[in-house]
Amino acid sequence: MAKVAVVGCGAMGSVYAALMVDAGHEVHAVTLWPDHAEAMATKGLRCEGASGDRTVPIRASTTTEGIGICDLVIIATKAFDVAEAARSCTPQLGPETIVQTIQNGLGSPEIAAPILGADRIAVGVVGGFGASIKAPGHAHHNGMEMIRFGAFAGLPKQLLQASAKIWEQAGFKVALFDDIKQMVWEKLIMNVAFSGTCCATGLTVGEVLADDDAWRVARGCAGEAIAVAKALQIRLNVGDPIEHVKKLGGKIPDARPSMLLDYNAGRRCEVDAINGAIPPLGKPLGIATPVNDTVVGIIRSRERAMLAQALA
Repeated sequence: MAKVAVVGCGAMGSVYAALMVDAGHEVHAVTLWPDHAEAMATKGLRCEGASGDRTVPIRASTTTEGIGICDLVIIATKAFDVAEAARSCTPQLGPETIVQTIQNGLGSPEIAAPILGADRIAVGVVGGFGASIKAPGHAHHNGMEMIRFGAFAGLPKQLLQASAKIWEQAGFKVALFDDIKQMVWEKLIMNVAFSGTCCATGLTVGEVLADDDAWRVARGCAGEAIAVAKALQIRLNVGDPIEHVKKLGGKIPDARPSMLLDYNAGRRCEVDAINGAIPPLGKPLGIATPVNDTVVGIIRSRERAMLAQALA
């Protein structure tokens, strides 16, 4: 049995935590949402969907205080919360503690490394879950497609494998990568296609695929990211990348990406780390990114309007 802290126990983190508890691990769930923490602590954490339907007892809080040293720390926050989360979990670090940063988009491991130590970090990429919070203490997910990890810088291979084993014991199918750029970008093109498009339109993944205009936007976003990856000589071992995006999206047609869920809940979106990461990379390479620029502009303007309404 391993001792695990899931820091950032939102929709995806709740799925990880529930299945790990179900496998017999000691799991501490840390969430920014007080009602979610209280429901988990008092009633247990329910997780339903592709993995079945279970309610598990779990240690839950809005803080990492008192957790103690862990075998594995999973930072599953939004990209813009990584620095604060990393600082909060330093008391959980022992000599062989592995930290997995699992975020959408680009830049999170680079933020966490100076705080936690680059040689203990594993970069994580997950996809095809379509996870959401139905109610405090109740998570749902549409699939379980992709769990991938790679060492960020200097993490010993045996520790990377040990961390993967914890996931495998909980029923996740894990792949380990030596080329973390390939690993991250193969997921990023999926996020870039659907996250911004769904947030801008309010459509599910399946509805985007079925709508010619929405799919043209999604395809354009992905195409620009693919062009940037090619220029950066990042390997994408997925066959035709656009067909890969369509295939994965077709497996979770009812899913609403986290960016759309956050917008609908009145929360800040991760657009800067996903669609917003493509234009700054494309510009010095001479690659135009008009579709991503437009989608980012729409989402940022919607966020500003939402904030202004909340303050009114």
